[in-house]
Amino acid sequence: MTALDRSRLHASLSDPVLSSVEFLNEVMRRYPDAISFAPGAPHPDSYADLDVERYLGRFLDHLVTELGHPPAMARRMLYEYGPSRGLIDGLIAELLRRDHGVDAPRQAVVVTVGAQEAMLLALRALMRSDDDLLAVADPCYVGITGAARLLGVEMVPIPETADGLHLEALRAACRAARHAGRRVRVCSVAPDFSNPGGNRMSMERRTQLLELAAAEDLLILEDNVYGFTAAPGDELPSLKALDRGRRVVHLGTFAKVCFPGARVGYVVADQTVRTADGGTTLLADELARLKTMVTVNTSPLSQAVVGGMLLENGGSLAARCRARSTLYRRNLALLLKRLDRLRDEGLPPGVTWNRPAGGFFVRMRLPIPADEDLLARSAARYGVLWTPMAPFHLGPGGADVLRLSCSYLDARQIITGVERLGAFLRGEIRG
Repeated sequence: MTALDRSRLHASLSDPVLSSVEFLNEVMRRYPDAISFAPGAPHPDSYADLDVERYLGRFLDHLVTELGHPPAMARRMLYEYGPSRGLIDGLIAELLRRDHGVDAPRQAVVVTVGAQEAMLLALRALMRSDDDLLAVADPCYVGITGAARLLGVEMVPIPETADGLHLEALRAACRAARHAGRRVRVCSVAPDFSNPGGNRMSMERRTQLLELAAAEDLLILEDNVYGFTAAPGDELPSLKALDRGRRVVHLGTFAKVCFPGARVGYVVADQTVRTADGGTTLLADELARLKTMVTVNTSPLSQAVVGGMLLENGGSLAARCRARSTLYRRNLALLLKRLDRLRDEGLPPGVTWNRPAGGFFVRMRLPIPADEDLLARSAARYGVLWTPMAPFHLGPGGADVLRLSCSYLDARQIITGVERLGAFLRGEIRG
C-alpha cells in the first residue's frame, strides 16, 4: 500500500496547534533537566494523599447501604459498562448546589471523560450547520479551539481584556454574522483566570454577558476550571450560578481538585429541547445520546473514586478546594515576587508581564518573537522552558508573548527557574 497523503486526511491533523504541542513535548524530552514553566498540570502534592481503595470502598458502601443495591450488583456496576450519563450525576448535582450555588437537577448532569469530552459533545449538539459560528476569547484555550476544528466549526475571535471578554466586540460579531445570513450560536468563556490569558471577568461584566446572550439569542459555554484558586473572600459566582434564563451550559472537571488521571468531568445542560413529536426533553439527554457514540460511558471505576471522595467529604469539595487554592496562590505569588526581583535587578527594555490574582498562568511580553526557535535556545542554553502564546490565538496575535505556568513546580524550582529565565532574557534580548 502506498503512503497516505496527509492533505487527504482531515484538515485538523495539519493544525499548527498540534505541531506546537508536539514540538514542546519533544523539547521537554530532549532537555529533561530544564525547569519547565510549560505544563498547566496540577501539582503532584495535590493528590499525594489519594487513597483509591478507601474511596472505592466508600462508594461501594453508598451503593449498597444508601441506594439499596445488593453487594454483588454494586460491585458489578463498577466492572461493567455504565449508563452514558454517569453513576455520580446525583452527587455532582449536590456538589454544585452546596459549593457553587448552581441549582440543577441530576437529570441535567452528564458525567464526561474530562471537560474535553464535554466541550466536544456540547459543540456537536449545538452547532447544527455551517451558518452557526462559535465565538471564542482571543487568546483561547486550545482544547475548545481544537474541538471546534475537529468538528469543522468556524470560530470568531473576540478580544479578551483584563475584565474579561470584550462585550462590544462580541455584539459587533453577532451583528456582522446576521448581516452575512449567519449567526453566533455559542460563545465559549472561562470567566475566572482563563487559560492562557489569566484574566478574570468582573461581576458587572458577567451580568452584562448574560444580558447580551439573551438579547442576541446565543448560548454560553462556560469553563470555570480555575475559579477555585480565588483568594478567600474574593470569590465570584459562576455564570451558571447567575443564569436565570438557562443560557449557560456549564463544564466542569475534577482534574485540578481531585486528580487528573481519573479523567472525570461533567456538563450541566438544563436547557429544554422540543422534540419532533411535540414533547420536550433536556439538552443533557441529547448530550448523553451523543456520548454513547463517542466514549459509551465514563469509566465507572474512575467515577467511583471521585464519588467516594465526595461522599467522604459530605458532598462538598470546599475544604479540598481551599487547600489546593492555597498551594497555587502561594506558587503564583512566589513567581510574581521573583519576576519583580528580576526587574529590580535590571531587565532588557520591553519585557513586561501581567499580574493575575489567581489561576496557574502569567503572560510575559518580549521585544522579540517568542517562537519555537527561541524556546529551543532557552532550553538548550539556559535550562528553562515556557510556552509560546501564538498557538492560543486564532489570528496573528501573541507572536511576542510567552506563557509561564507555576502550578506543577515547587518553591525551589520556581526560584531557580526564574533565575534561569533572567539569564535567558538578558542573553537573548539585545538592548
